[in-house]
Amino acid sequence: MTKAGFVALIGEPNAGKSTLLNRMVGAKVSIVTHKVQTTRARIRGVALEGDAQIVFVDTPGLFRPRRRLDRAMVAAAWGGAADADITVLLIEAHRGITEGVENILTQMNEVAKGRRVALAINKIDRVQAEVLLQLTQDMNERFGFEQTFMISAEKGHGVQALREWLAGELPESPWLYPEDQIADLPMRMIAAEMTREKLTLRLHQELPYQLTVETENWEERKDGSARIDQIIYVSRDGHKGIILGNKGETIKSVSKAAREELEEFLGRRVHLFCQVKVREKWLEEAERYSEMGLDFKDGNA
Repeated sequence: MTKAGFVALIGEPNAGKSTLLNRMVGAKVSIVTHKVQTTRARIRGVALEGDAQIVFVDTPGLFRPRRRLDRAMVAAAWGGAADADITVLLIEAHRGITEGVENILTQMNEVAKGRRVALAINKIDRVQAEVLLQLTQDMNERFGFEQTFMISAEKGHGVQALREWLAGELPESPWLYPEDQIADLPMRMIAAEMTREKLTLRLHQELPYQLTVETENWEERKDGSARIDQIIYVSRDGHKGIILGNKGETIKSVSKAAREELEEFLGRRVHLFCQVKVREKWLEEAERYSEMGLDFKDGNA
């Protein structure tokens, strides 16, 4: 009998959720950068383990929201946890129980009582064994976790044990996705996320959270290649100049990096064309939220 179910990964921004998801799935389906709050939509990655199909929901990092976009992201994170068969809380070993982790635990004690939750302590290579043991004890005193796993999502340590446990705990069910499918995001959105990641890596400070990328057109060509047209929306004229760069150098570099990654991901040639447009109120437009897989209404105060 096959098994299948949903596993939500929750935690603070930068805890390593996207890295863990990509490690579990064996492919890059969620953007990974050193900037916080880079995951906006609930990205599902699909992993197979024996007879089980594990559908991972990589939620936005949980933090104190300030703007509409922030509130919609936090609502998406808790929504992902509520819909899952099992939730995995990811924390960083070297940071311990931060104020953010305390806030998540408080929320979990209110909304996740009676639900199946495991703890994964990530980045274990950064601390001594006695620190890990104390952190494990402290966390389990604060919430009734079913299991605790010590992992390094980046290096892969302990990840297989977590994956095997999850596979064994899922309900009996037919598989939810075709065997060769690794994500339920449309390729248009995956392509947009790849470009946004390159922008996030290239740019600095607040600007990455003031932009979004949409795939406007996807054309399959007779020679087997694809033409992809994308629009980068920013909220100010000054931001447009930063993205374009001197003589268009920045946008060319970003487009090249995104195109190369898309070609590797798709296994074929890609022609990528990026435009930058100023839309001052894009953070208040319901259509932009739909493109990111978020609910505009969840951003209401």
